[in-house]
Amino acid sequence: MATYDRYSKFKLDGEIKIVPFVKINKRDSDYYEQYKRGKTRLDILSYDYYGDANYAWLIMQANPEFGSMEYEIPDSVIIRIPFPLDEAINDYESGINKYNKLY
Repeated sequence: MATYDRYSKFKLDGEIKIVPFVKINKRDSDYYEQYKRGKTRLDILSYDYYGDANYAWLIMQANPEFGSMEYEIPDSVIIRIPFPLDEAINDYESGINKYNKLY
């Protein structure tokens, strides 16, 4: 399966418009990991849980309380890994579709 292109709906004449924050719903199937600064990497968690290292952005979307950059995640906090991937992507798509209808 090809990696989901989260920018596809925001490309206009070769430029990428601002990509909004989209809420990723919590599920009983989500996983949780303790973030260890200097050891944990979101691309590696993405690979471990999804088989693809390109979903670190989705893990950040699921943890908005830590900002939008991995370096802003405090040491030793618990982060949520939305699972399964296809349902998390569906949440993202639904949020983007709502945003695009409004704006």
